[in-house]
Amino acid sequence: MVRPKALISWSSGKDSAFALHEVRRAGEFDVVGALTTVTETFGRVSIHGVRQEILQAQCEAAGLPQRIVPIPYPCPNEIYEARMGEAVAEAVADGVTHMIFGDLFLRDIRAYREAKLAGTGITPIFPLWDRPTPELARAMMGCGLEAYLATVDMKKLSAEFAGRKFDAQLLADLPDSVDPCGENGEFHTCVVAGPMFSHRLSVSTGERVERDGYAYCDLVLEQMSSSRRRPGPIPRDLTLG
Repeated sequence: MVRPKALISWSSGKDSAFALHEVRRAGEFDVVGALTTVTETFGRVSIHGVRQEILQAQCEAAGLPQRIVPIPYPCPNEIYEARMGEAVAEAVADGVTHMIFGDLFLRDIRAYREAKLAGTGITPIFPLWDRPTPELARAMMGCGLEAYLATVDMKKLSAEFAGRKFDAQLLADLPDSVDPCGENGEFHTCVVAGPMFSHRLSVSTGERVERDGYAYCDLVLEQMSSSRRRPGPIPRDLTLG
């Protein structure tokens, strides 16, 4: 039986990774690629600030061809929507009929995605929708998913949370006002291991940078060779996407 082709909207974080895992477990769709917006000025995943080399390593470990949507910095909304529209049209031409999102409960974000995909030939799928986030966070950890906090909104969390592991101790340390999955933008993550990957990524934490009310931890992919590359500096004007 031929399954419908789908893309995963891949942010480099835990929600998209766990959504991929859930969809693969269900077996309804053939996930044929990962769609990611990358700020071309810096070569980093938009909003999360994750280096593109880590993104590539994630997709290789997940067995997913990359579909990069390059955007400038800063990126006006009309440019973002135009480039995403081009990416969607290319996906439709390749026979893709569905797109998977890791959104949890923000109804305005879901409505935006549904509106933009309406009439394109691609149906949005939200496999994690409305799952209680305390239980969802524990389910992610329980299945072996490992991640680091790459970006922190300092209006909601102290900068020291940037670079911390997404684990049980983190959940215990989060203020009551912070969603356990960071769905309100409190933090964004970078996944390094889990059942959606064929192997664990060796990633180290580098410099922490504070800018425009956000704290970023530069995560660096360790090269498995005798000449291991040292972490480079994180851009001071890292895009918020």
